[in-house]
Amino acid sequence: MRVEPVADVNRTPSVSDSRYPGIRATVDGSGAVVWVESHIAQAACAYPITPSTPMGDGFAAEVANGKQNLWGETLQFLEPESEHSSASACEGYALAGGRVTNFTSGQGLILMKEVLYVISGKRLPVVFHIGARALTSHSLNVHCGHDDVMGVADVGWGMLFGRNAQEAGDLAVIARRVAEETETPFFNIQDGFLTTHTLETVQLPEPEFMREFIGKPGERVRNLFNPREPILTGCVQNQDSYMKGKVAQRSFYAKVAPALERVFEHYAAATGRRYSAVMPYRMEDAEYAVIGMGSMMQTAEATVDYLRRNGVRAGCVSVISLRPFPSRELAECLKTCSRISVIERCDVPLGQSNPLTAEVKAAMADFFLNSWRQPFEVIPEAVSRYRGARLQLHVALLGKPARTV
Repeated sequence: MRVEPVADVNRTPSVSDSRYPGIRATVDGSGAVVWVESHIAQAACAYPITPSTPMGDGFAAEVANGKQNLWGETLQFLEPESEHSSASACEGYALAGGRVTNFTSGQGLILMKEVLYVISGKRLPVVFHIGARALTSHSLNVHCGHDDVMGVADVGWGMLFGRNAQEAGDLAVIARRVAEETETPFFNIQDGFLTTHTLETVQLPEPEFMREFIGKPGERVRNLFNPREPILTGCVQNQDSYMKGKVAQRSFYAKVAPALERVFEHYAAATGRRYSAVMPYRMEDAEYAVIGMGSMMQTAEATVDYLRRNGVRAGCVSVISLRPFPSRELAECLKTCSRISVIERCDVPLGQSNPLTAEVKAAMADFFLNSWRQPFEVIPEAVSRYRGARLQLHVALLGKPARTV
């Protein structure tokens, strides 16, 4: 990874006026994550699996070189015998008040699912980095898919989707800040190979900025194993009390969406790089819209420009935050649309709809039926499409549906 400080780079006025515009570098999405975590974390417990392997390799290389984080603590790396064990090791490290991370993908993410519920239930603010990958089913595929991350959408973690290497690095910082403010674990997700292995020119967060923005681990992460302040965690609760405890956790989750939006704003003020839970593109008067997550949404923006040049009022919406899901913000973006296409990287044939499509439809129904916004005159028609099935995005918007939902 080549990193070079620069005095001036091509950037928007808001970036040029910011205190921390970034350090120009040529990295892939994995390298951007390693840059962040090797500065702010204390340890990684990981059993890397393709395509997340470069993240684990990169962090392990920093450990082998004796690197210290921003607070002078020597980094640690533990590689146990499986992804399940690596998640358990992260749980233990975080219980003892450590700032820890993990890198995984595909079957590895699904294998550790049992532990993911425990980590969120114990309010451990870890951040796991995911190279999203298709799951082996009718065939083996180690390349990009969203099967794995959709398989853990119910475990009580925040989930942020980056579209490129720049966002993979920025969202790594943002996820850590929100996780520790709300005591809620987060996934920072990028598309396997398409982002994890694709070199791009980016602005990496400055070390001094990360020191200021994230803060020292011992001051931000609670030590639940401190014998001087004993606390009961991970106890047994039977049917008389289990659901009370489960629902009581909503007091933590209610803080996540406001904290995420607040941290987005703080990050933009410091760096000039602005994010939000949903990022609309040319949606002000759009009649047709593409909705999706990850790297394909950059292609969607180019497709929208093409359609606009040909007289079609098209737009697109990138979902950055799958959890918490931004229902109101998304529905607000779609209020002028008559037809939308939701592009998915996984298929759930026995479900009511595919995962993102179901969320979008629910958001529109709430928008239409409830009084918290001016309702739609008509709910837009929604169709679900599949990225990777010879999909042309302009056909997805205007052509015959592959699957009407």
